[in-house]
Amino acid sequence: MMLLRHLLSILLLPTMAAGVLPWWLLTAGRGADTRWPAVPIAWVPRTAGALVFAAGFGLFAWCVWLFARVGRGTLAPWDPTQALVAVGPYRYTRNPMITGVALMLTGEALVSGSALVGAWVVLFFVVNHLYFIVSEEPGLEDRFGEPYRAYCARVPRWLGRRHSGV
Repeated sequence: MMLLRHLLSILLLPTMAAGVLPWWLLTAGRGADTRWPAVPIAWVPRTAGALVFAAGFGLFAWCVWLFARVGRGTLAPWDPTQALVAVGPYRYTRNPMITGVALMLTGEALVSGSALVGAWVVLFFVVNHLYFIVSEEPGLEDRFGEPYRAYCARVPRWLGRRHSGV
């Protein structure tokens, strides 16, 4: 049952943001978008993009696994974690899952050379940033109280820092 819950939340949220919408931008916006020129050096950004995508996917998958194992929930707002997840990449930044999806999108933009997908990366980040400030963080503070406030005091929202072990 837990596997089905995770698959549904992944299908509905990250697959739409990192799969369906970029595909739509690449196909529907073909005439107004950019692409890498057909030159031998185009392999450099495409290879970099594939590596960035793979890193983002790995980070995302790790976070989903932590939500299931540690948090006993999913990434979906309608089926949230039951415990605060503050281990793994969550020791360094409060939003590594969104960072993983943003890296996947960045990789897609680099592989394709698409300015539209690049713009979607920026919009995706801005919308999520505002969502976290307005809705997600107040909700987590209501659910987890002082442990969440202490977590916020020691871990930055986006840009990670070295963990001091304290």
